[in-house]
Amino acid sequence: MSRAAAPAAVRWTAYVAVAIVFALACAFLSNWQFTRNADRAQQLALVEQNYDAVPVPLEEIIPPGGTLKAPDEWRPVALEGEYVAADQLLVRNRPHGGTAAFEVLVPFRLTDGRVLLVDRGWVRPGEEQPLPDEVPAPPEGEAVVVVRLRPAEQLPSSGRSAPEGQIPTIHPAAAAEIIDPGVAADVELSAYGVLVSEDPAPATRPTPLEVPSEDPGPHLSYAIQWILFAIMGFIFIGYIIRTERRYRREDAEDRRPRDRDMKDEDSILDAAAQVTPAR
Repeated sequence: MSRAAAPAAVRWTAYVAVAIVFALACAFLSNWQFTRNADRAQQLALVEQNYDAVPVPLEEIIPPGGTLKAPDEWRPVALEGEYVAADQLLVRNRPHGGTAAFEVLVPFRLTDGRVLLVDRGWVRPGEEQPLPDEVPAPPEGEAVVVVRLRPAEQLPSSGRSAPEGQIPTIHPAAAAEIIDPGVAADVELSAYGVLVSEDPAPATRPTPLEVPSEDPGPHLSYAIQWILFAIMGFIFIGYIIRTERRYRREDAEDRRPRDRDMKDEDSILDAAAQVTPAR
């Protein structure tokens, strides 16, 4: 390999190395999006399977001392008992109706003594104050309530708190710390319920929560895009190398005629020198 070719070869090797590193990064991001797409598909399948199932007693899904299993999320259960309205809580900063709304969380004591937190829906902030102007009360006395089970939410990583009577997320253990101890001792910690119906039905109730979205999300298209980016990286590097080689070839071809012309001129000068008479 000539001295002139060595720098080009090194440069091209560097180009290819950059393309490989870029392709590996794209492969990682693509795999991440494929994983998110699979997780989303699993969530949608779970909602389709469980959302409109026939309600069953809570103990069939969460037996005493048990916890909510992932395949049972969104399962409807029927609760018999009564609300503990005195321990009602507001879950703050919930995105509903284009505003930072409140969700209304009320403990429901079952006839077997257990307590499940029930999310009865959401209410808007007040017209002239942060708190809602009105929060519809739950039914008084004995009631039959149907809810869909959801797993306990995580506490906020920021450690943010909430004013008295409010909580930042639906974390039953955190809620149990601020309600009556006699009620808190029996709270189901692994899950809460999203209200479906109440019997007897109250005159008014908070706005029901939205039905889960059926949108699979953009994860699959993003995964394919990252694969295309990796391929385009190699194509771009190949184009650069090919263009550089063409320019080098054209430069070499331009130099050859000049070299021939210089040789011809030297030959003419040599011949002229030979025929010139000496003085």
